[in-house]
Amino acid sequence: MRGRILKYLFINSATANLVVAIIIDGKITYLYDYNDGSETSYKIMPVIENAFKKSNIKPNDIDKIFVVNGPGSFTGIRVGLTVAKIMAYSLSIPVVPISSLEVMASGYEEDVISLIDARRGYVYAGGYNRNLDITYNDSYVLFKESGLKGVFVSYDKFSFETFLPKIDLIKVIEKHEDDSGVNPHVLNPKYLKLTEAEEKRIEDERN
Repeated sequence: MRGRILKYLFINSATANLVVAIIIDGKITYLYDYNDGSETSYKIMPVIENAFKKSNIKPNDIDKIFVVNGPGSFTGIRVGLTVAKIMAYSLSIPVVPISSLEVMASGYEEDVISLIDARRGYVYAGGYNRNLDITYNDSYVLFKESGLKGVFVSYDKFSFETFLPKIDLIKVIEKHEDDSGVNPHVLNPKYLKLTEAEEKRIEDERN
């Protein structure tokens, strides 16, 4: 595959902003990165359709799909993964899962810890260095008991200092470009915690 121009589709629906990008020959030819208040489930397919149109390519031109599989919005994750799985299966191309916390850290040239507010004092946290190597495994933790220290990046507001995420999609793609991908049928969300319905069921069973 190295002897020809490679075309990739990137999807991130795990966070507030829906992100869809087309990368051709190592360059971003289309980028949608907005939180316009629309429901992702209704917005994502028109955005992807426009991405192909603006990049002057067709879905079957894509060589690989990169999709964020969490952590983040449970509903948002499912929407993006469903689209990626269907496309990867129907087009017979690899699909590569990527952490939302890694993407949030990708534009930094120093070690950072990405945070997503998981409510009730809990956070989704993941540490990455400038090369996107893991320094702290993605986890669901009670922040005050985690012992986490360093430079924190987040879209959410906390009582301590955080910086907005910096995104470098090309760095993310280059990091995972040679990943073989996974079978679309076994591509699962990376929630890191049980859903509220699952937690309630377990609590009810205990009672």
